[in-house]
Amino acid sequence: QVQLVESGGGLVQPGGSLTLSCAASGMLIRIYAMGWYRQAPGKQRELVATITTDSSTNFAAFVKGRFTISRDNAMNMVYLQMNSLKPEDTAVYYCHAIRTSREYWGQGTQVTVSS
Repeated sequence: QVQLVESGGGLVQPGGSLTLSCAASGMLIRIYAMGWYRQAPGKQRELVATITTDSSTNFAAFVKGRFTISRDNAMNMVYLQMNSLKPEDTAVYYCHAIRTSREYWGQGTQVTVSS
């Protein structure tokens, strides 16, 4: 059974940092493109960052220069380092894996940026 389990969310003040982790099981992430998405209340889910199997990265314009995505294929983990967080970054963050016709989502982790 494939599972993606996110962790590391929480409450942080504006300007602060958080690192989200995504632990995969039942699959080998090294053959999947991985990514992070987010969904704020009342809004559609949106792409935050992606990382390909050869570790090429892509970021949404609203996080460029602030977030970093990385992968550890040996540990079957994906990370999202978030710096200079803003209140508008408040959302549920989801881990995503995709390969041809196979696609998986995690259950999400809440990130709240507030003073």
